[in-house]
Amino acid sequence: MGQQVADYVLERLREWGIDRVYGYPGDGINGMLGAFDRAKGHPEFIQTRHEEMAAFMACAHSKFTGEVGVCTATSGPGAIHLLNGLYDAKLDHQPVVAIIGQQKRLSQGTHYQQEVALENLFADVSEFVQICMDPGQMRHIIDRAFKTALTTRGVATIIIPEDIQESQAVPSPPKEHGSVFSSVGWSRPRILPNPEELRKAADILNGGKKVAMLIGQGAANAEAEVIEAAELLGAGIAKALLGREVVPDDLPFVTGPIGLLGSKASDEMIMNCDVLFMIGSSFPYSEWLPDEGSCKGVEIDIDGRMIGIRYPMDAHVVGDAKETLKELIPLLKRKKDRSWRDKIEENVRAWNTVMDKRAAQSFGGKINPQAVAHELSPLLPDGAILTADSGSATNWWARHIKLRDGMKASLSGTLATMGPGVPYAIAARFAYPDRPVICFVGDGAFQMNGMNEMLTVKRYADRLAGSPPLIFCVFNNQDLNQVTWEQRAMGGDPKYPGSQTIPDFPYAKYAELAGLKGIYCDEPKKVTDAWKQALSSDRPVVLEFVVDNEIPPIPPHIMSDQAKKTVKAGFKDPQKFGIAERGFRQKLTDMYENLPGRKH
Repeated sequence: MGQQVADYVLERLREWGIDRVYGYPGDGINGMLGAFDRAKGHPEFIQTRHEEMAAFMACAHSKFTGEVGVCTATSGPGAIHLLNGLYDAKLDHQPVVAIIGQQKRLSQGTHYQQEVALENLFADVSEFVQICMDPGQMRHIIDRAFKTALTTRGVATIIIPEDIQESQAVPSPPKEHGSVFSSVGWSRPRILPNPEELRKAADILNGGKKVAMLIGQGAANAEAEVIEAAELLGAGIAKALLGREVVPDDLPFVTGPIGLLGSKASDEMIMNCDVLFMIGSSFPYSEWLPDEGSCKGVEIDIDGRMIGIRYPMDAHVVGDAKETLKELIPLLKRKKDRSWRDKIEENVRAWNTVMDKRAAQSFGGKINPQAVAHELSPLLPDGAILTADSGSATNWWARHIKLRDGMKASLSGTLATMGPGVPYAIAARFAYPDRPVICFVGDGAFQMNGMNEMLTVKRYADRLAGSPPLIFCVFNNQDLNQVTWEQRAMGGDPKYPGSQTIPDFPYAKYAELAGLKGIYCDEPKKVTDAWKQALSSDRPVVLEFVVDNEIPPIPPHIMSDQAKKTVKAGFKDPQKFGIAERGFRQKLTDMYENLPGRKH
């Protein structure tokens, strides 16, 4: 027998430039697994501990490289497991192709074991989903999946029944009615703005005296243009979390993150601007945007479906951020009055001082989780890649880590699911073996799936180890802390230990058991030394910090309803005295130079 369909699939993946496929085996993809073996690592199959992790890694590969990420899973339960990671890709607009198995064609519709209606199941998460019912279809389905994923920046799903995988390949079907002949290749379109809308945008921006810029991941690759526009407009730049790496944090007019996890400098700028200038962001939280009608709005977005849906805009400029800004900048007039910019920079300095003070406090000999991020920031190696999971650790990652030019950072921005921090870091290391990779993950997410993926790190230690470091920083607070604070502030309920307290576990020792390096730190004065030890390791590191779970993630401004609910919850909370003391002393950092709380 000649080439099988499964072999042809991998050949076509190679033609599309795919070097790596993340997945977990199952008999529904036995044909594919045999082909991977015969392919001798071109592309290579990376075995994760769970299909969800494979999908997260494919998403992360796309985020960090700009390429299509690919994952694979067996039929039925394996395919179902992919969904959460694929939704992460869908909602964060990342091109991912999922290749999944299915029962033999003869068995379909018979209520067969592990038979699931995969086309229906994947219809919502996918921009394109197709089952291959004839070997002659395979070429077209693969090509269309890649073209669709790249064009829509979304998920494309290919379903291959077991018997098709092992059938004779038909790279070129007979030239007859019904046959189609596709090609490998795609080019990024040059999406330019409407000149009239661009002129309108320029007039609004030139007329504003207090311009605030909010950028997201859609502004990636437009760093120079974003900075030039900000300089001309005398604007500050706030960043949605997915846009963290677009411009460095050491620019004096970059106000940092926005929203609940954001900075006071961003909040002050956004709430007091007279023109809101959004670029490549779909930041959804209206309570952190200007009041409707209080300012004019200009938005640039490559996707016309997403423009003007977060704030009522006056100019809706559909176009690629870089190309659009290149055409907009010659139309902008440099602001002579720099008082707005001066105020923004003053607020940035003040906020940085507040962050210094909050991180410097510790209570009862416990490590302040803010200090973990704050003390790492100046130690970050050039070119570092940082990932974060979803949880309270994300607050400190967002506020205290100052990215420099050339660094990368990402997280699950829109789905905000628990669990992607570790697989994101692993995928980043596979893609960039010569760059430092650091993951911030809470103990809840680490228990959920991160611990298992340490076995993936162990399995591929020859690829993932070495200098520069690969570090998994675990915040051990024995609490699902972000949800605990949300219960208090949004629900007015005290912490419910039955749902929120999680088991203590020796994460650093577990790492050593797995053949990795484990570092344990439970003393405030040893945080910096622990980081230095981890950063100098040539083995993958689990760096465990036992941190205070009573440090509140204080938002930039506290809404009256949330304040009332937090106070109400506090009266009944089992940790009421600790959270009251810490919250009060942390909030004092906004007002006083000399603060209570132990310094270290």
